[in-house]
Amino acid sequence: MNKKVVVGAALMMMPLVSSAGGYLTNTNQHAAFLRSLSRGAAIDIDGALSNPAGLSFLPTDGFRVGVSIQSAFQTRDIDASFGTYNGFDPVNKVPTVSDTPYKKYYKGKAAAPVIPSVFAAYKKGDWTISGFFAITGGGGKASFDDGLPMFESAAMAGIFMESLGKYVASGGKSPIVTPDMYTINSAMDGRQYIYSVQLGLGYRITDWLSAFAGGRMNYFSGNYDGYLDAKLKKDFGGADLINMNLALDCDQTGWGLTPVLGVDVKYGKFNFGAKYEFKTNLNIENNTKKLDYPDSAEDLVGPYKHGVNTPNDIPSMLSVAASYQFLPMLKASVEYHFYDDKKAGMAGGKQKELERGTNEYLFGIEWDVIKRLTISGGAQITDYGLSDNFQSDVSFYCDSYTLGFGAKVMLSEKMALNVGYMWTTYHDYTKKMDDYCGTKLPGQNVYSRTNKVFGLSLDYAF
Repeated sequence: MNKKVVVGAALMMMPLVSSAGGYLTNTNQHAAFLRSLSRGAAIDIDGALSNPAGLSFLPTDGFRVGVSIQSAFQTRDIDASFGTYNGFDPVNKVPTVSDTPYKKYYKGKAAAPVIPSVFAAYKKGDWTISGFFAITGGGGKASFDDGLPMFESAAMAGIFMESLGKYVASGGKSPIVTPDMYTINSAMDGRQYIYSVQLGLGYRITDWLSAFAGGRMNYFSGNYDGYLDAKLKKDFGGADLINMNLALDCDQTGWGLTPVLGVDVKYGKFNFGAKYEFKTNLNIENNTKKLDYPDSAEDLVGPYKHGVNTPNDIPSMLSVAASYQFLPMLKASVEYHFYDDKKAGMAGGKQKELERGTNEYLFGIEWDVIKRLTISGGAQITDYGLSDNFQSDVSFYCDSYTLGFGAKVMLSEKMALNVGYMWTTYHDYTKKMDDYCGTKLPGQNVYSRTNKVFGLSLDYAF
């Protein structure tokens, strides 16, 4: 049987799914975000997501549309080091532990080659209706071709303890199975998408003030499948250690509604934009097609049983931004985001382990080189409230900073092309454990990530 993949690799992207530093895509799927990063006070079609109230200050009435495609690529790696049992002390009747920890580098790759989105707005006088369709979370496939340390370490400890029990029961006739006697094969794949559709209405209250109210419907779709199997080496008989095998094939779906409010203040060369997205109550239900596991793995795979509902709320989010037109051809902006992750429900109440919510600081600058060409750049700092108890192999995050750059080209009076590229540098997170993944042995993981995103957007004003 071809066992294809185990226990939810892409679940690493599930909690905090709305956070720009935490999921596969970005705060805004329009390429204008990639090239400048701070768009919360911008007045353009991408404002349907980043600054919907600002669309009421568009210079002309009529219909506008923007179509965008992004490509995102990440790595999510774990440098693991943990203790293993290597024998039995008959005098003290206790297992012995290897002097040298087991070390392995687990490489994870996540890719979303095509992330489409559509933005639209219609302005008539003081009123503006706007909306968008986008993949606002997940957006790709994550693969760990060598599995994850939490499952491999648990299997290694389980293999030893099972063989030790047989050794004692047989009076020493059954061999103790140690890590040098077998091989473990494991792999994990997962994919996830949050499809979002937003619609809302903006109104210009005065010459300098506008407001927006709308709602976003979010639909979650994911699939996780994988395997872990262990087999004695040929020198030790080559038999399958079937009592340690794992296999999973699980689909997950769910939906939730996000109310959205926004305001924009336009005063001279200043523009101020603010937006608040309410918490989205989102439960994910399992449709499990296959689930094989040893009794010792009950705690690991229990959340993936058929019919189980898991909370996966999208946290509330506050965005506040300001831009200033220094010169006719030069504009700069600053922005702040707060994601209230600690109040968003997660599986097992995991959000309680966070020290606080997530803070993001964004900066951007735009320069009109010539009439039809604008170049821009920006930076973003993402600061999570992480703790050791929150971090795990299937769900880990790292504080980061991001740089982006790109250009806007006016192809005609009504058509604009945006091109943007951004990359993120993450700070490694080291988690030390006295009881590594329930093995009762010490160990540590060093979590690391990379992220690169390229995008193209075409905007048209009718």
